[in-house]
Amino acid sequence: MRELIRRIDHATPPDRDRAVDALRALAILGVVLGHWSVTALVADSGTVHGASPLQYMPRLAPVSWLFETLAVFFLVGGQVGASSYASARARGTTYGQWIGARMARLFRPVAALLVVWSVAAVAMLASGVGLDTVHTLLKLVLSPLWFLLVFAGLTAATPLVSKLHPLWPFAVVLSVDVVRYGLGGPAWLGWVNVAAGWLVPYCLGAAWARGRLQSRTTGWTLLLGGTTATALLVLFAGYPASMVGVPGAAISNLNPPTLVAVTFGLAQCGLALLLLGPLRRVLARPAVWAAVALVNLSAMTIFLWHQTAMMAVTATGLLAGHALPGLHTVPDSPGWVLARLAWFPVFALALLICWTAFHTYEQGRPRKGSRIVAEGRPARMTVVPSA
Repeated sequence: MRELIRRIDHATPPDRDRAVDALRALAILGVVLGHWSVTALVADSGTVHGASPLQYMPRLAPVSWLFETLAVFFLVGGQVGASSYASARARGTTYGQWIGARMARLFRPVAALLVVWSVAAVAMLASGVGLDTVHTLLKLVLSPLWFLLVFAGLTAATPLVSKLHPLWPFAVVLSVDVVRYGLGGPAWLGWVNVAAGWLVPYCLGAAWARGRLQSRTTGWTLLLGGTTATALLVLFAGYPASMVGVPGAAISNLNPPTLVAVTFGLAQCGLALLLLGPLRRVLARPAVWAAVALVNLSAMTIFLWHQTAMMAVTATGLLAGHALPGLHTVPDSPGWVLARLAWFPVFALALLICWTAFHTYEQGRPRKGSRIVAEGRPARMTVVPSA
């Protein structure tokens, strides 16, 4: 382990901003822990259906404030995307070459997921598993992919939006919500916010790449302003307090994004910017940086397979012959929450097995100059993630 830590630290370029990678790792882990916390698969009369503890215990809404971290991911995505495109242009790389490399890194592991689950769905239906159960499982696996489609679209539009002021997409989100909720406009109009809402933190990240957002005043303004706006909208404008969708709720702040999701995201971006200094100091420690680097190397694998890991544990638990607390039971009590937390290490172990099987689809071929060499042979590991 010491040798691995030493090699990772030695192979990292000295001018690399390790805090950016830390923010990405925290965002991915927030998504994973959030899904494991608020997603339940309830076994009932031979079928499995989805449920959420937020549906039965609304007071747990603050859990979604901790783990709804997509805005931070788009902030980092904008910063990395703009920086990467500027560097590619300086090297004479064409837009087609640049976007092709980034899309390959993004969607190569998705193809593996789709193939595996296509086979699994056919096998389950052929073995007599109910259509409702298969639909529930596929929805859990495939629904997070919307995020990748939006991220891919914004990445492809980087040359057009990299200098766009975040206030413009923010104004679009505000206008859409005024029309939808204030003037009784059509519900489909909210889907405009899927692009506009996430474009706000993406544009902030692009501004960060251009040398903006450097002062702590900017971070505090975003944090305090976003927090105040979010609180006012929840308390007085009728928006739900949960930052993720709740089954049966009239309004979802995430699907599609609402003004509250954007203001909350601005607060998160402000906090992320304020944490840059402390993160850089902590990440100067080789062991801490090694952990962050390893998470980043497998970010897509972790994101794509974490729901599969949870479902694999749930399915295996059915072999016990009775419903296991926190795994198959209705999430309607504090006891379920405690039991679910106890299952987290098992979920993590299942995710490690998925990582072992599928992480090579994410890493692809090691690039010259970015490999870690161990014992005279190249390890299939790139220290610097490209997405």
